[in-house]
Amino acid sequence: MKSEFDYAALGERIRRARKQKHLTQEQLAEACDLSTAHIGHIERGTRALSIESLITISEVLKVSTDYLLLDISNSADKKLSGIFNAIDNVNNDKYNRLYSVVKILAENIDKL
Repeated sequence: MKSEFDYAALGERIRRARKQKHLTQEQLAEACDLSTAHIGHIERGTRALSIESLITISEVLKVSTDYLLLDISNSADKKLSGIFNAIDNVNNDKYNRLYSVVKILAENIDKL
């Protein structure tokens, strides 16, 4: 039996992550090269989004696609999220490089 995907839950997780980053719908739309109306529809769960848009939104919001799609929020994800938040608050090339490495590791954790 095939179940329907819960676009409303996806939209709520995107909205929650956007607000945690203190971004408006307009700012998220601009960063993702989408219209503000499209972001609004996504957050309300009234419109699907492409894989490319999902990936872009997850990168801009610095959350995993697993979190957005499945609400995977285990302790490792929470620790990584804390690391990302700490690095986000430092404007320094050394930390930007560290962030890039941690992000690559986090995205490939299943392969390690």
